[in-house]
Amino acid sequence: MLDGVPQYLASGLVVGGIYALIGLGFVIVFSVTRIVNFAQGEFVMLGALLMVTWQARGLGTPAAFVLTVLVVAAVGAVLERVAVRPLRRASGLSVLILTIGAAIALRGAGLVVWGTDPFAVAAFSPGPPLRIAGAVVVRQGLWVLGVAAVVFALLWWFFTRTYAGTAVRACAVNPRAARLMGIRVDRVFLLAFALSGALGAVAGAVVAPITYATYDMGLMLGLKGFVAAVLGGLVSPAGAIAGGFLLGVLESMAAGLLSSAYKDAVAFIVLIAVCLAQVTGRLPWRMVEEE
Repeated sequence: MLDGVPQYLASGLVVGGIYALIGLGFVIVFSVTRIVNFAQGEFVMLGALLMVTWQARGLGTPAAFVLTVLVVAAVGAVLERVAVRPLRRASGLSVLILTIGAAIALRGAGLVVWGTDPFAVAAFSPGPPLRIAGAVVVRQGLWVLGVAAVVFALLWWFFTRTYAGTAVRACAVNPRAARLMGIRVDRVFLLAFALSGALGAVAGAVVAPITYATYDMGLMLGLKGFVAAVLGGLVSPAGAIAGGFLLGVLESMAAGLLSSAYKDAVAFIVLIAVCLAQVTGRLPWRMVEEE
């Protein structure tokens, strides 16, 4: 059984890259707005199904990928403008329920537009799986890790080398002080939701060739991305990345060494454990920074 550990590790890293991308979407929105956007999983669903649509219309993979990211980023921006902004002075619970309602609405829209049938998406690079360090890895898995690495690098550059990224970081630290310094906080909120939509679209587009694209795929992926974000404290991009890969490896190991029946349970066990540790003060970090 232990002979399969390299395979489980490789599979876990591929899945972890998806969870890390989704978790980053949660972190960016929460850091700036203190809103947990449970529509993040539906951004992933839209990314996967839009890839199906564009490819069916004859678009090449690069064009379909870029168009998918732009469209879902626009959906995230519209969600902030139309639904979140009117309630920004409401209680946190009200906004949380709103994002859950938005997720249900987007899932329903996916059902109406694409139906219940699963769709296969063409791999970015066709060909047989590759054997790497004793593990068999599908070529799309390498695309997942490569695209995730590029996205992480671009986000680091954006947050550390651009004015807009610096504004996002300033609003994450103290929105009131950022407003006094002339930063348009409302525009930063809009940008955060657009970025979260783009990240969800990237995750959906790269995972679609590995798994079938369905209207309800975002539910479980969104929950696991949320767990990845929680593992990183909900406010740390680097923590969300590490949490995503850790969760992916734990899931894969549990499925391979114990039983595949435990695969989906791992995320909820981890979430419960982190929440209990937070309550008892035994975490080395805080899930939410003090105001």
